[in-house]
Amino acid sequence: MTSVAASTIALPPGNHDATLPQLAAIGVQALEVAPSRRWTDTWGGLQAQEVTAYRHVIEGAGLHIIGLHSLLFDHKDLLLFGDAASQRRLTDFLVHLSEVCRDLGGRTLIWGGGRLRGAVPEKTAQAIATDFMGNICHRIAEHGTIFCFEPLGPNDSDFINSALDALDICKAVNHPALAMQLDAKALVENDEVSSDIFAAVASDLVHVHANEPGLAVIGSSGTVDHTKIGTLLRDINYDGYVSAEQRMLSEETWFDDLAASAAAIHQAYVVK
Repeated sequence: MTSVAASTIALPPGNHDATLPQLAAIGVQALEVAPSRRWTDTWGGLQAQEVTAYRHVIEGAGLHIIGLHSLLFDHKDLLLFGDAASQRRLTDFLVHLSEVCRDLGGRTLIWGGGRLRGAVPEKTAQAIATDFMGNICHRIAEHGTIFCFEPLGPNDSDFINSALDALDICKAVNHPALAMQLDAKALVENDEVSSDIFAAVASDLVHVHANEPGLAVIGSSGTVDHTKIGTLLRDINYDGYVSAEQRMLSEETWFDDLAASAAAIHQAYVVK
């Protein structure tokens, strides 16, 4: 059965430990961690004991961690299509995040931003991404983690818009450490809310983001048909997590906003 998670971008930044016990009451079972939402230094200054302590706090609140997203939010200098030195640093950082994900007890790492191809031809970009992810998969093979390219709308990225683009790279790399993720608003923006798309990715799909334009409260825009997406997921027997990718819209109402998003996900995605 589909389970409900929430991104930590919906929570107060930094130390949000005191808020965690409230989440189970609104139907949130797990967290998807945006590293920079928790730590000011997500690389060189991040100590293993900080990762372990965060995991203990989350699990002590009756939750667990499914993985990471918003991977490059605080490292916008690391580019998939940068020079060789930038690519080496990006590789090292992503391997580091895989270790963090593993130590948090998580599994998935969702890669959205930081992959603009600019003047790089699309076929060349696909070849570069395939080689790059093949190297990453080799380096993290023992971690038990899985990377996913997040298909995005044309306003958010010029590379890997269609879910089928991400699937092509998955098939080319052909490694269990690379799989598929779907993003609700991107499915709408790319006109991919259809049974053929869901059938194509079914065997590789490990994660789903429920979201809205602007990362608003789930269901608030009226432009994303979450009920239909939920039905299409059930049609392919998806039984993983659907994660609320909703930002903290207000310091005063963040909990009520997240509660509304969690309720909308339960209604649209979770089988009664």
